[in-house]
Amino acid sequence: MRSSGRRPAVLAATGLMAALALTATACGSGGDGPGGGSTVSASRASGGGDDTIRIPDDIKDRLKEHGIDVDRWKKGAWKNWDKDKWLTEAKDFVNPVIDGLWKPARMKSAKDPDKTISAQDAAADQGVSDPEPAPVAARAERTPYHDHAAPVGKVFFDSPEGSMVCSGTVVKDVNHPGRSNLVWTAGHCVHAGKKGGWYRNIAFVPSYNDQGRSAAELGGATASEIAPYGQWWADWASTSDEWIAGGDETGGAGAPYDYAVLHVKPEQGAKSLEETVGNALDVDFSAPSARDAGTMGAWGYPAAPPYDGLSMFKCVDRPGRLSLSPALPTMYRIGCTMTGGSSGGGWFRVVDGRTELVSNTSIGPAAHTWLAGPQLGKGAQALYERMSKEYGGR
Repeated sequence: MRSSGRRPAVLAATGLMAALALTATACGSGGDGPGGGSTVSASRASGGGDDTIRIPDDIKDRLKEHGIDVDRWKKGAWKNWDKDKWLTEAKDFVNPVIDGLWKPARMKSAKDPDKTISAQDAAADQGVSDPEPAPVAARAERTPYHDHAAPVGKVFFDSPEGSMVCSGTVVKDVNHPGRSNLVWTAGHCVHAGKKGGWYRNIAFVPSYNDQGRSAAELGGATASEIAPYGQWWADWASTSDEWIAGGDETGGAGAPYDYAVLHVKPEQGAKSLEETVGNALDVDFSAPSARDAGTMGAWGYPAAPPYDGLSMFKCVDRPGRLSLSPALPTMYRIGCTMTGGSSGGGWFRVVDGRTELVSNTSIGPAAHTWLAGPQLGKGAQALYERMSKEYGGR
């Protein structure tokens, strides 16, 4: 049952979808706002693997401190997920480029890191949560994706469970206008939370499967058909301390802080990510209340059945509130049938004619009827600004 005052998403869907395509390059940014309150963990990764990306000496030293030999790492040592080898602290993130690792077949076989939440948890503190929204059927994005949702792509990574996939969004870099290499995604797409550490081989592929081809049509697809703008490996990453300390397989206490920013570099070439794809979005850190936020749209690549992870989908709805605990910040919640794999995908809204990222997909129920995402307040803004200032120009 919908809460009173919620209007059908279809009434506002067309405007938001068009705005994402037509105003993605508009200038402007969100201001300070309430909520968040997270502290910041900024982490540095190693580049390397060819002449384009080199491993800084301090990163090599850090690898040595953890007993990691770069050459052995690239030859398969990264598959060792023993607790004493799995780096957990924010300062310990490393991500050496392994040339040719993410081949088309490997990307297609990557699974979703589904973050589901129990009915008991979802119903916690109903005095603050709004009634569960009616499901909104996800709609396929028009192709080619670079014409309609250029900032959106897929985030690939390796975990102890195997190759995984999330979604992500190219966002503007306030200190490097027009030349951003920043990607917004979920914290659980880069770090396992309180029971694990940093994931490995993290790479971003904008406009993945740009033409929306089926699995049969992609049987003999080339790398350029799967990744028209190439692969962009994360050489720096940041997520919240709250996610690292409290995140778990169902979101846990880290869910309201389940966001992350990647700084990426191409395997080849010198152009920035923003210049390459032609678009990047501003991030709105005003953390508007669900009642005042207006219509939001979530974009991503759902990979769990009935979806196969090959195509981009979207849901548009008016958000409600979801509170997992009186001690935690309230999250946004929208009706949406997208499944795992859409995690980390951006939530957008139009403000004064500009499309801005206002949240990202974090958790949802096993029935796949809704999605929830964190409010992006001062803590998220501090994380973003630190990434921009300290790593954006590198």
